[in-house]
Amino acid sequence: MGAGKSTLGPEVADRLGRPFIDLDRDLEQDLGTSIPDFFERRGESEFRLQEESHTIAALRLPDPAVIALGGGAVQTPSIQNELRDRAFTVLLEVDAETAWQRSGGGDRPLAQDESEFHALYERRRGLYDEVADAHVHDVDDIVLAAAGVHVHTGALEALGSLVPGDGAAALVADPHVAGIYGAAAQVALGPRLVSVHDVAQGESAKAAGVVERLWGELRLDREGVLVALGGGSTTDGVGFGAATYLRGIDWVAVPTTIVGQVDAAIGGKTAIDLRQGKNLAGAFHWPARTVIDPATLATLPEDERRDGLAEVVKTGLLAGEPFWELPDAELVKRCAAFKAAVCLRDPYEEGERAILNLGHTFAHALEAAADYEGVTHGRAVALGLVAALRLSGRPTDVVEAALAPRPVRVDRERAWAALQRDKKARGGDPRVVLLGEDGPVVVTRPAGEVRAALDELIAE
Repeated sequence: MGAGKSTLGPEVADRLGRPFIDLDRDLEQDLGTSIPDFFERRGESEFRLQEESHTIAALRLPDPAVIALGGGAVQTPSIQNELRDRAFTVLLEVDAETAWQRSGGGDRPLAQDESEFHALYERRRGLYDEVADAHVHDVDDIVLAAAGVHVHTGALEALGSLVPGDGAAALVADPHVAGIYGAAAQVALGPRLVSVHDVAQGESAKAAGVVERLWGELRLDREGVLVALGGGSTTDGVGFGAATYLRGIDWVAVPTTIVGQVDAAIGGKTAIDLRQGKNLAGAFHWPARTVIDPATLATLPEDERRDGLAEVVKTGLLAGEPFWELPDAELVKRCAAFKAAVCLRDPYEEGERAILNLGHTFAHALEAAADYEGVTHGRAVALGLVAALRLSGRPTDVVEAALAPRPVRVDRERAWAALQRDKKARGGDPRVVLLGEDGPVVVTRPAGEVRAALDELIAE
């Protein structure tokens, strides 16, 4: 009682694109009376029987929903079983005093006496902890938990407890990241760790040969888990390796860059690059958990920080909020939650999720034309955002001020050829993400118009 379930629930449902069910309100409607009145006339035992049948019926609905449980529902063993088998359950944290201030003195039958209320809180607390899959404080926390994303300063040290299952683990990192955080990750994984592997640094980690070598080195069975420690390129490539090794094993992403923490490690898009274009070979393979420790950003070189900021600006443009102005920990959480919500609404990019490619149609073309050398992902995305805003009829001042993009020197024909192979293209016609009046949209634009926008990003 008083945690805020009925207040936050509708917002969570909206963020996830699912219906909201408030079981207390639905129960009152079906009973034709208020819960306090039913308690007074029929007693708590009869109420629990009614609550049990309504709760189980809601949990067995064929389509996913966001459900707010009554405060005492989890005391019923059959509801506990249904939650374990059918639901992802989050505990919305509230201290006893705050809950009493919100609930006490009203018509709630179990919130009439303050000392009894506090005693009830203590009796239920252990059970709440037992049934909860995650502990949360706000809507962003709930969305992140639903997507398997754990954002917390100090999370790297807790990695061992955050890797699900009990199978053997293999750790993969590039030499630079391994030198900074590899030892801490190995200690955290403890006896589950059976092997450590290295990949190339940067975009080179997404070469076919790198993943092929990883396949050959791994000795995990299907209960094993790959742990990818590093930037977005590492999580992309290792995630693809996990998607294809033994036809798919679990993996955990531990991103250590801004790009990885706000974008690449969230939502299960894994891929490697081909010479003809970026991310042309890949798979949707959601990480079993994404473990994000914002403290790891403290060791980022300044150029990598600027690179990562491009994805933050992209997310802020999509959300309509200046995320790039926030401190690191809040910046990461807000961006990660935005992307997680979009991905949960569209897990396999069958529709809305394509908006996350704002600016990337142009960016990937520039990167491919540079053979993934000399043009960083962040610099390319910054330029891609400029092109997308221009095609949207929007000013580019936010991008200019935050990212200061400058045209790059690449082969124009190679860039255009790569853009035409973009995964969003249909029937040879380029499709780009733009910012419309009502939000981001994916639209087909004339080839000449798109080509002209691309050419403006390329230095003479």
